[in-house]
Amino acid sequence: MVDYHSTNNQSAGGAQTYMEQENDWDRDLLLDPAWEKQQRKTFTAWCNSHLRKAGTQIENIEEDFRDGLKLMLLLEVISGERLPKPERGKMRVHKINNVNKALDFIASKGVKLVSIGAEEIVDGNAKMTLGMIWTIILRFAIQDISVEETSAKEGLLLWCQRKTAPYKNVNVQNFHISWKDGLAFNALIHRHRPDLIDYDSLRKDDPVTNLNNAFEVAEKHLDIPKMLDAEDIVNTARPDEKAIMTYVSSFYHAFSGAQKAETAANRICKVLAVNQENEQMMEDYEKLASDLLEWIRRTIPWLENRTQEKTVKDLQAKQEDFRDYRTVHKPPKVQEKCQLEISFNTLQTKLRLSNRPAFMPSEGRMVSDINTAWHTLEGAEKGYEEWILSEIRRLERLEHLAEKFHQKAAIHESWTDGKEAMLTQKDYETSTLSEVKALLRKHEAFESDLAAHQDRVEQIAAIAQELNELDYYDAASVNARCQKICEQWDILGSLTHSRKESLERTEKQLESIDELYLEYAKRAAPFNNWMEGAMEDLQDMFIVHNIEEIQGLISAHEQFKSTLPEANKEREAIQAIQAEVQRIAQSNGIKLSGANPYTTITPQSIDSKWEKAMTMVPQRDCALQDELNKQNSNDSLRATFAAQANSVGAYIQAKMEEIGRISIEMNGTLEDQLTNLKDYQKTIMSYMPEINKLEGHHQQIQEALIFDNQYTSYTMEHLRVGWEQLLTTIARTINEVENQILTRDAKGISQEQLFEYRASFNHFDKKRSGQMVSDDFRALLISTGNSLGDGEFNRIMGIVDPNSSGFVTFQAFIDFMSRETTDTDTADQVIASFKILAGDKNFITADELRRELPPDQAEYCIARMAPYAGPDGVPGALDYMSFSTALYGESDL
Repeated sequence: MVDYHSTNNQSAGGAQTYMEQENDWDRDLLLDPAWEKQQRKTFTAWCNSHLRKAGTQIENIEEDFRDGLKLMLLLEVISGERLPKPERGKMRVHKINNVNKALDFIASKGVKLVSIGAEEIVDGNAKMTLGMIWTIILRFAIQDISVEETSAKEGLLLWCQRKTAPYKNVNVQNFHISWKDGLAFNALIHRHRPDLIDYDSLRKDDPVTNLNNAFEVAEKHLDIPKMLDAEDIVNTARPDEKAIMTYVSSFYHAFSGAQKAETAANRICKVLAVNQENEQMMEDYEKLASDLLEWIRRTIPWLENRTQEKTVKDLQAKQEDFRDYRTVHKPPKVQEKCQLEISFNTLQTKLRLSNRPAFMPSEGRMVSDINTAWHTLEGAEKGYEEWILSEIRRLERLEHLAEKFHQKAAIHESWTDGKEAMLTQKDYETSTLSEVKALLRKHEAFESDLAAHQDRVEQIAAIAQELNELDYYDAASVNARCQKICEQWDILGSLTHSRKESLERTEKQLESIDELYLEYAKRAAPFNNWMEGAMEDLQDMFIVHNIEEIQGLISAHEQFKSTLPEANKEREAIQAIQAEVQRIAQSNGIKLSGANPYTTITPQSIDSKWEKAMTMVPQRDCALQDELNKQNSNDSLRATFAAQANSVGAYIQAKMEEIGRISIEMNGTLEDQLTNLKDYQKTIMSYMPEINKLEGHHQQIQEALIFDNQYTSYTMEHLRVGWEQLLTTIARTINEVENQILTRDAKGISQEQLFEYRASFNHFDKKRSGQMVSDDFRALLISTGNSLGDGEFNRIMGIVDPNSSGFVTFQAFIDFMSRETTDTDTADQVIASFKILAGDKNFITADELRRELPPDQAEYCIARMAPYAGPDGVPGALDYMSFSTALYGESDL
């Protein structure tokens, strides 16, 4: 809410007249029920907007102000001043005294109260109470509004007109009719807070919506309480002016604070901008002046420097630098000096126009100070130019003779460059014998060249003498160079003699070393080969399969170890030769340049290989011993496996022979045979733990990587195949008996016939394998009374051996004999049966099948019969003829 404290101490001024006019209000108008209702609501909301700051509020405006306590509190809140202490008694006199204190405070603010007494307020006179509150609103909320030399009501009206002028359908001319449609309230909010109101969506013909929108936004976002109801305004021909003014004044105070702050901020920013611009110009002047003075300070010593140069070229470089100074460096500084003066004058003018004090640069940075420094700079510049020209002429006279001296000296120095280093180097200390001989021949050629350069040295000394006589300015350097050349010449002569002596002495010593190198090479080569062979043997991977093989390797290794002492003596003798070479080299200061020219075998490599071989010997001992232990363990595993394998192998062989006899010599009924075979099968399966035990031994054999076993001829693979064959033979024999029972029951073959068939089959099964080849089978058929040609025999073989394996089993023989000797159903018989069920029709229906056959067999036929395609068919007819043919195959048609 708005704080009116800042207005409380202002004088009533020109607004006093308006206050007097407003106080002389038409009291009869307040009796209008609609206006009185609007004033009650508005004034109550206005009072509560301030009382809530003190933590209280009123409900009934004429009742809650009767004791004067909340009235005094309201005045303290809106004025920011303290009123006299109120009386807390409940008697009428206490209440009148409190109200009088409030009225006296209002009167002290220059407000004339007409016909409003404390008794009327205490008695709850609504008309007088509303009049008093309106007086307070005028004084503290409206009186101090000022817009373009208008105040109070006129000022508030002018403010509203200015703020709402850009909005369509808004024309504020008063504080009653102009506000009925609600657009003016919305326009005021949108002008200051466009983010809160979508003004273009409002309609002039919907005043209730417009008013409620404005009141709700003001209460929610602007902290302006809702002082009126939209319906009260719309349903009243002329809304109460005082209520509207009170409400609008809250908007003014809510927005005017922000507007005043914005105006004040703009004024401050404008003043600060001018001040900042002036300060920046002052800083720019100070910096530019400092930089220019610093440049002058650095340049003057350079112009006053008169250091002589040694050559014309060096002096010409100075002249070129001076030319750059004139054309490159100085012109920007001239421009800076001019800009400095312009900036100084502009700054002084701006300060004068903005009523600021004149700018006073720092000490020594005045325009006059800069002009003085500039004048000194130009004087130094003129003197420097004259000195350069005179120096160039002076140096040209002496430069020619000096150039000649330096030319000859340079040629001589170029020749001597590196010669002293060459003569002092001790390259012969690291050279071979052949290299030393080559160095001697090269040195003799150098001695001849040295004698030829004697004349040039004498010429250089003569020119130096002449420059001294002519008083050359750089005679000291010429003399020093000449002296250096002469001294170096003497040194070269001495070094040449010393190097020749050293080369001749080294040649003799290297000849002795060469002989020792040759002897070393002759003995080191065979010894090195022996060690490499020994290490190769020590590192050689061995694979053995039994104890005898590993014992042979251990014996060979022991024989090798017995030769090591003699080998070590040979190694020491070879190393002694190398030690003699080192002694000769060290005693004579010879640095051996490289390895032995006759061999690549070094003493270090011999010792390294020897140490490595000695390390390998115990490692080989350990490896051989570990392998011996391993072979002992493997031999034990072989024996364990062999014992179990021999037992299992014998068992399988015995059982295979036994099952062969059983399959041939079976007696009793087929059911008895089947029972005996199954009991026999259980007996065989009870031997399975022995097979598993053997598998465990075999796993240990495999983990130990044992591939042979001299203790048994059996392998695990053979025993597995034998065991599986034994189980398969028993299962096949049981299956044959079961099939014989099925054949007997299905074909009506008697037990005696089966015994006869078995005896005949066993007779011709010469290998007793349960199956026979085609020739034996032909003999069997002939024995049964069949006279066979090749065609008939081939037909029968196609039946009993459909896969053309070349063998005929007993079961296939039984099936064939049962087909040949028993009556069986044919496709024609089945077709005739279906025709009976179909009522002599060539087709049958699904309903007939379900009626005549069991359910599962009926559904089986329906699923597999094709639709009937004959002309006499009916919907859903099925073809039983093709179905029956398919059951037996085309050969049975």
